[in-house]
Amino acid sequence: MGHHTGDAGGRDPGATTTVILDSIRRIVRMLRVASRAAEKDLGLSAAQLFVLHSLAKGPAASLNEVAERTRTHQSSVSVVVQRLVERGLVARDIDPGDARRRGLSLTPAAWPLLRDSPDAPSERLIAAMERMPTTTRKRLAADLARLVHELGADDEPASMLFEEDPEGSVTKKPGRNSNRRA
Repeated sequence: MGHHTGDAGGRDPGATTTVILDSIRRIVRMLRVASRAAEKDLGLSAAQLFVLHSLAKGPAASLNEVAERTRTHQSSVSVVVQRLVERGLVARDIDPGDARRRGLSLTPAAWPLLRDSPDAPSERLIAAMERMPTTTRKRLAADLARLVHELGADDEPASMLFEEDPEGSVTKKPGRNSNRRA
């Protein structure tokens, strides 16, 4: 597969847009292929594998701690954790210091799945971003936030990658610029 770069220097906006789209396509494809492999090999979604890997590093004192580790909103990680609890792979442990709090840990059934599992796709993405210089990451963050805004997707939930929405819903409202051609 060739690497099309075009003129990303600004003289040809069409070529620059192509480079951006090709980059997004490659990232999404890599994530999708890795997600399908996790589903096929382990019977887990990529998001579930990501949470299990996070908990393999040590129990979490709370759902918020898992959200911090996975750099995901608490409401999104909550759905994934609940599915893992239902499958018997994660346990909710009562905090000895505060009976109202529930810590999270892997059950013995989770360890064999993790033994030979690859990194979760999100882990690969995070590691790649963290290898980038801080200034590059900050610029990328600002540019992607601007793209999200231009798409009219500011209010869309930022769910864990390749995890079904709890109700299996599809976004009901089109983005504010949905009539623009990409």
